[in-house]
Amino acid sequence: MDIQKAVREAGVVGAGGAGFPTHVKLESKVDYVLANGAECEPLLHKDAELTETYVDQVIRGMEISMEATGATEAIFGIKGKRKKTVAALEEATASKGIKIQLFGDYYPAGDEFVLVYECIGRLIPAGGIPLQVGAVVHNSETLYNMAEAMDGRPVTEKILTVAGEVKTAMSMAVPVGITLQEVIDIAGGATTPDYTVFVGGLMMGKIVQDLSQPVTKTTGGLIVLPTDHRLVQRVLTPNKAMHRIGKSACDQCSYCTEFCPRYLLGYDVQPHKVMRTLGFTASGKHNWSKWADLCCSCGLCTLYSCPEDLFPKEACDQAVADRKEADMDRWLGPSAELKAHPMEPGRHVPITALMQKLGVKNYDRPAPWHAINYEARKVTLPLRQHLGAPAEAVVNVGDQVRKGQLIAEIPEGKLAARIHSSIEGAVTAVNGAITIEQ
Repeated sequence: MDIQKAVREAGVVGAGGAGFPTHVKLESKVDYVLANGAECEPLLHKDAELTETYVDQVIRGMEISMEATGATEAIFGIKGKRKKTVAALEEATASKGIKIQLFGDYYPAGDEFVLVYECIGRLIPAGGIPLQVGAVVHNSETLYNMAEAMDGRPVTEKILTVAGEVKTAMSMAVPVGITLQEVIDIAGGATTPDYTVFVGGLMMGKIVQDLSQPVTKTTGGLIVLPTDHRLVQRVLTPNKAMHRIGKSACDQCSYCTEFCPRYLLGYDVQPHKVMRTLGFTASGKHNWSKWADLCCSCGLCTLYSCPEDLFPKEACDQAVADRKEADMDRWLGPSAELKAHPMEPGRHVPITALMQKLGVKNYDRPAPWHAINYEARKVTLPLRQHLGAPAEAVVNVGDQVRKGQLIAEIPEGKLAARIHSSIEGAVTAVNGAITIEQ
């Protein structure tokens, strides 16, 4: 079967968090296929565990992408500390010409711009995408799903890690559409009575308080922390309070900028200048600093770099939103050629140091693969689990569906992805999501 067609029909999307429909990426012609297995969110292990467990399928996904895009080289980016996974990759790629790029254990090694630079030495244009430097990047889970698609198996499961205050930290595959609470229960439940859940990671994820929300194709992991944990309280600080504190306390030390991963690659991101503008935002959105426009929201400035524990990342988020609302052109930086900062390699932030600053070092433990084969009784499948337009339901209330059956199609002429049922059962609701119950 045609590769793009198989991947499109299977509903494969970027599993690393963005959810870009993968069949669209495969329409490109590039020099390199890059695998992003360098997950750098503290406490998450699902990419390494998946790769180690299903290494042949992951590598097959790389070969499929090479064939579709015409790439002549492939590189798998992974942290050198994942020794067992690296050994499995070395064995699986020995006769295939696929290179392995080892990263140090720093944050954010898995950032797409960092990964491309480390693997092929090219800098993506400001505001651009890897395609502009001849590369396509796939998360390791996406590669696995591409291989499954070629065997006619659509995306009905999500690979994720559960860690923190749970009985058993683990990585596993669960049906798309089960609740977040079910995932925690599979891990043996929370080990503290009053807990808060980060979905997607401590740095770039978000706190979700409604645990009846479903797992989607882009859910990367769940980190359970006590509600009184300092990190939880910092993240829950109201935005107005964050900006008020920054306005009164920022002394322009510029550490937020000096440690910014994008700034160190040569992009004109300067959070300290954005913090400076907190003092005059009352005069209009047009005065919000343009130096936030290329921020990737990695959170390093807020959660590690700032010696006063201020909130530069949140100031940048607000600046970007306000400038967009004011219909201002995106700032791409000076017209000069991009060039990485000479101190870029020396300012990588070690994960161990980051975890110490976050106060989660005591949760740093393995989350090994568990083959759980969870039997869900009910799933809720949002029609938007990807970038672009929501999928369109092709089933109605009362319909009986089987596992793997198409239930939502890509709208004509839109960027979207198909959705398939993750269980067998009856459709009980169709609105912004499709609910199926056994």
